[in-house]
Amino acid sequence: MSQPDLRPLPGTQGIDPRGPRFSAGITAVLLAVDLVLGLVGATLAAWILLVVIAVLFLWGAVAGVQRHPYGALYRALARPRLAAPAELEDPAPPTFAQLVGLIITGIGVILGIWFPVIVVIAAALAFVAAFLNSVFGYCLGCQIYLLLVRAGLIRRGTGSAA
Repeated sequence: MSQPDLRPLPGTQGIDPRGPRFSAGITAVLLAVDLVLGLVGATLAAWILLVVIAVLFLWGAVAGVQRHPYGALYRALARPRLAAPAELEDPAPPTFAQLVGLIITGIGVILGIWFPVIVVIAAALAFVAAFLNSVFGYCLGCQIYLLLVRAGLIRRGTGSAA
């Protein structure tokens, strides 16, 4: 099985692949705090934090990872201290991953109004994905994106239906 091609499409601007990992690290920390809040019984605080995280996922899904606040933090704080990346990455898969995160946390926010345990479950699912991305560089949402492209359900680089 060949490695998926995550290079930017010709004519598009790529992103530093370390940026989404940096963002996933921040997200993982926030989701870990959310999990702790939910598990110790601070259900309202856990729900409010999940709303904030869902809004951040919405921002990334709509505006793209290039315009996300964590991307700005990465460019201002981390990027100047690092060597140039070996390759640039297509921003479409990480942007699609933001949509996946939005769906998971959005379900948690909506159902968490009536069933607080759903907040913990949604935060746990999103935490696993963010942790895998930040620590191992394995983006579950990006993999879903690539599967949908291969299946012909979306066009590469756009996230729209084929």
